Amino acid sequence: MGHTNDPAVIERLMLTKGRWAIVGLTTNEWRAAYDTSLFIRDRLGMEIIPVNLPGDAVHGETGYSSLLDIPAAKQPIDVVDCFVNSHRVGQVVDQAIAVGAKAVWMQLGVVDEAAAERAKAAGLDVVMDSCPAQEAWKYNL
Repeated sequence: MGHTNDPAVIERLMLTKGRWAIVGLTTNEWRAAYDTSLFIRDRLGMEIIPVNLPGDAVHGETGYSSLLDIPAAKQPIDVVDCFVNSHRVGQVVDQAIAVGAKAVWMQLGVVDEAAAERAKAAGLDVVMDSCPAQEAWKYNL
């Protein structure tokens, strides 16, 4: 049986202030990660950490090339928000497990059942095929 999102987990992740690493966040304003990351930072009140291959800064926030490059001072990571293709998200989930992240959130259209199972087995909360900006109305955010 496949992963089913737990509404209580979604609510807790969205309402608990924390640090979100946004994997796939670049300076490309046309990508969904660009506006969604602003929503996460400015509307939900989370600290965001851009993660993209060149390690570019986005929205004035220091960027890193991978989750493994984020320094200890920026740990722990509460949520790893994944804006990558489904066939690449497994690597991101494995890095999230390696750095001790507390949760992974796979964005709309991002589905990897095996990666979700690895994350759950490692004790991480998992949200899959969902977007916090589209879930927010349910919690009056």
